[in-house]
Amino acid sequence: MKRTSLYQQHLNLGAKMVPFAGYEMPVSYTGIVDEHNAVRNSVGVFDVSHMGEFIIEGKDALALIQYVTSNDASKLFPGRVQYSCMPNENGGIVDDLLVYQMSENKYFLVVNASNIEKDWNWIKSHSAKFDCEMQNLSDDMSLIAVQGPKAKDVLQNLTKADLSVIEYYHFVVDTFAGVADVIISATGYTGAGGFEIYCKNENAPHIWDAIFEAGKPYDIKPAGLGCRDTLRLEMGFCLYGNDINDTTSPLEAGLGWITKFSKDFVSKNIFEGQKANGLQRKLVGIEVLEKAIPRQHYEILDMDENVIGEVTSGTMSPSMNKPLAMGYVDLAHSKIGTPLKVRIRNKDANAIVVKIPFFNNN
Repeated sequence: MKRTSLYQQHLNLGAKMVPFAGYEMPVSYTGIVDEHNAVRNSVGVFDVSHMGEFIIEGKDALALIQYVTSNDASKLFPGRVQYSCMPNENGGIVDDLLVYQMSENKYFLVVNASNIEKDWNWIKSHSAKFDCEMQNLSDDMSLIAVQGPKAKDVLQNLTKADLSVIEYYHFVVDTFAGVADVIISATGYTGAGGFEIYCKNENAPHIWDAIFEAGKPYDIKPAGLGCRDTLRLEMGFCLYGNDINDTTSPLEAGLGWITKFSKDFVSKNIFEGQKANGLQRKLVGIEVLEKAIPRQHYEILDMDENVIGEVTSGTMSPSMNKPLAMGYVDLAHSKIGTPLKVRIRNKDANAIVVKIPFFNNN
């Protein structure tokens, strides 16, 4: 198993370590609910250094990105980030990712930890006809996510960059905790606000310690992958390997907003066909009306007990104290308010289709 450069910090904080995407990662420290509530109400810090980072640079960098991703990267400018996905040739999803424009012909891609090699090979396989260079920085970079309503108050003491002007899905490159050329971005995966700090591995322990020192007045807490999952699920954010994968279409997954038909890209014709002919299934939000927790792969049934779909993600929401899930159902049962059942440990629990996101900060 690989270890991030913050491994010792996690042990010092009493983390429960688990294998994830080839790394030993902290799943929790003081408990998932405690960490979840810290992020929602104050500030929590995640080590997500297992994520992958690529640079694509050169005259045709934009053209390559336009072809392998579904969103319109021509809308980017230096300092702007875009959420996108890479479709495969069968209309499924290779991965979802973030695309940062660093400068006119230089882009920084952030991909999921479990897909680094697959994503690299996929982009590389399409790069030959484009005049650009690719670099895989995944083993050299660390990523610290500082999330929650107090994140700005904590981090502002560590940089001269004005964090209050960094809008959602924007970034700056500046000195942070005395370290030059750090990327500070606002693309959080929790719905609680906050920032992500990208730095070289050798600087990560110093930056992590500086964040915790600055956060003492705010009761800052380390947060593990366990509450990262409950936080993102409350917001209805897709997790690759659960809610989207090689067989799911971005249109089925509710990602039509990042699928732009104004340009040419892999599988565009398949998605145009789905749009014209109508989808067969759709990813929906589900609230279970009984105290039973839905889990991935549990069957979803209609009121006549016919199987109409499957749960992709599920949890007991710490913020709402309700069992919540996402899952694919046939189109006829995808409307908000539709009653359903979820088969949980051989018992059918009553449920209802609800709007995503489940949780609203307001």
